[in-house]
Amino acid sequence: MFLDAVRKTILKYNLITRGDRIIAGVSGGPDSLALLYTLNALRKEFGFELQVAHMDHMLRKNSAADREFVEKICRKLGLPVTAEARDVKKLSKNRSIEEAARQARLDFFFRSAKKGKCNKIALGHNLDDQAETVLMRLLRGSGLYGLSGILPKREINGFLVIRPLIETRRRDIEIFLRRKGAKPRIDSTNAQDIYFRNNIRNKLLPLLERSYNRNIKTILSNTAESIGQDYDFLSRYAQMKFLPTGGKLKLAELRRMHPSLRRMTLRQAFQRLKGDTRTLTFKHIQELEDLIANRPSGSIVDLPGSFSVQKKTNTLVFYRR
Repeated sequence: MFLDAVRKTILKYNLITRGDRIIAGVSGGPDSLALLYTLNALRKEFGFELQVAHMDHMLRKNSAADREFVEKICRKLGLPVTAEARDVKKLSKNRSIEEAARQARLDFFFRSAKKGKCNKIALGHNLDDQAETVLMRLLRGSGLYGLSGILPKREINGFLVIRPLIETRRRDIEIFLRRKGAKPRIDSTNAQDIYFRNNIRNKLLPLLERSYNRNIKTILSNTAESIGQDYDFLSRYAQMKFLPTGGKLKLAELRRMHPSLRRMTLRQAFQRLKGDTRTLTFKHIQELEDLIANRPSGSIVDLPGSFSVQKKTNTLVFYRR
């Protein structure tokens, strides 16, 4: 049963505890609609309160109808909903529309969660999304963090973002909705190869399934979970042993570290300053390693987001420019 599978994921990763106040991001599409119905069905069993957040990206002429669709369902279910419209095209000046939409959506979810006094944000990412994400990052180039894919739960800005459908295949979601007689809103751009993810979804993954391994999505998802556990261990160890004090790291300690642990520590130092590591590339890490090993005291490496690192006599100092 679909609900049993989701329940198993929730228990496996301890995604929900009694007394939680959860806000679910619902676009009206298949994944988020299945998430909404599933959480609503399980909320008494797990003892949590449920709210809904819907954002209109204003990328399609009929996008306002998605809001009406979500609000109508929430009225039937007796759930409070917060909705907002943002012109994502105007926000995507120096970045892709995908990235602008993602950031605007997250900002909205955080604001909605704070307003609704929620401690968790539930999103509808599924196993197919996981496979697509791992392939995208592999093709673009990535380390452990990127290849860990979409984590089942992750703390961001003081909220825990959870993904109860992360081990559920898209086809099972579609079957679940058909059996409920639910007709989701369909984003026509998902069928168009205008975004990198759509190309992965519509061309590369079907090719890999047909010609190489019909279980490629499950394999990629399992790989992401395994890498995610390794990354989590390294991350926790680095935080416990080498957390920077006042943006400073000791050069002697950095030089003694295994390269894997040193890179993790450098990433975390940047994350503590900026809030995330999305713009930090492998080339940046290589520059920092060269700064540690070869460059003279006083040398500086500039990092994304108006941040820099300066090499002192005994320390590496992270600061905002």
